[in-house]
Amino acid sequence: MASKNIKKKHKRTKDQKALNFLCIMLAFVVVFVAVVCVSVNKNNNDLREKETTSSQSSQTTEKGNSKKPQSTENGKTPDTTAPETTQVATAAVAQPGTMDNPTIITIDEEKWYLTLVNSSYRIPDNYEPDLVYVCGSEERLDRKVAEHYEDMYNAALKDGVSLTPCSGYRSYELQERNYNNKVSFYESQGYSNKDAKVKAATIIMPPGSSEHNLGYAMDIVCVDEWFEDTAEFKWLTENAADYGFIMRYPKDKQDITKVIYEPWHWRYVGVELAKELKDSGLVLEEYFGLA
Repeated sequence: MASKNIKKKHKRTKDQKALNFLCIMLAFVVVFVAVVCVSVNKNNNDLREKETTSSQSSQTTEKGNSKKPQSTENGKTPDTTAPETTQVATAAVAQPGTMDNPTIITIDEEKWYLTLVNSSYRIPDNYEPDLVYVCGSEERLDRKVAEHYEDMYNAALKDGVSLTPCSGYRSYELQERNYNNKVSFYESQGYSNKDAKVKAATIIMPPGSSEHNLGYAMDIVCVDEWFEDTAEFKWLTENAADYGFIMRYPKDKQDITKVIYEPWHWRYVGVELAKELKDSGLVLEEYFGLA
């Protein structure tokens, strides 16, 4: 009987050991599966992150390497095959260039009077406006501007004021010569070439960046006294907008226009915009959102 009990006891012990062994093995299997699942999940997450990063990087690169076409007010879209040339005729203008690498523009023939030129936006060196002489003088303006200047000139005469044309259209070559001479002058004063170019541009615009190269602006100067103190300047301040002209380079906007105060320089932009700018006090750079 005792021997039988001992055998039963040994059998239970073996069974218990076998059960313990199976439990241990099952635990190892569970742990192993858990480790595998965690590893696979981590790899999948890493892969998704890499794919997302790669996709975002690709999108960023595509955005950086492509220019979204600018839509103009008349619904036209500039040719994106030539990114160095852009339409500058509405508030939606392309990113400005630099003095050494300016954005070369084309002119929207329907909105030509909104064309913006400065050291960052320039017309091509082969641009040729349709020029006519104005007010019996030797000065010329673009034909589209000339009629408006003459209307303004004649209206001023009726009020006893003579808006004598002094400097209208200037060729690209003349502008280039005048600008280079001014750069040389500042270099002779000890300025570096880079600084001389910047300083010269505040007085004489680089070729292609002057409104005189467009034929859209006239300098009206009284040589024997400061123009700001003349009856001509007072008349222009009060009436020029009615004929579509603005004083392009005001005294309090020099940090925006990058040009010295020029009370004698009057630019045609159309009656509607001229009145809007007069009322708001904005210059063209601000109007186009480039201040």
